[in-house]
Amino acid sequence: MPTDPTCSSPRRARPGVTACSLCVGETLGERDPLAGGQLTRLQDLAGRGVADLQLSECLDECERGDVVVARPSPEGRRLAGRPVWFERLAGDALTHDLADWLAGGGPGVLPPPESLVPLQIDRTQRGADVPD
Repeated sequence: MPTDPTCSSPRRARPGVTACSLCVGETLGERDPLAGGQLTRLQDLAGRGVADLQLSECLDECERGDVVVARPSPEGRRLAGRPVWFERLAGDALTHDLADWLAGGGPGVLPPPESLVPLQIDRTQRGADVPD
């Protein structure tokens, strides 16, 4: 099993998070007070066992900065949960809200918290919603 907290295998019965490695940290940039910025927050989330973190080289939403996809757990999939895409998801408060939602079950189990709803990306226009 890899020791890198950004990748866990085999998949566990928890939600997943896919982040764009090219735009992670873009929203706050140098204003981010945390060393390592948003990537560090997401790695911490994975390290605490809240969700499996997967980094993608590009999620093809470059203009949106800090693109994060919350993927359902196996339970969420059984409940018809689908991946939920977010833009500009950065900073302590929003990452905390993401972590709480995922810890509670995430997509398919619970609706996204109100703070994250305005950040959702409508992928229905593109016909795709999944990095699996």
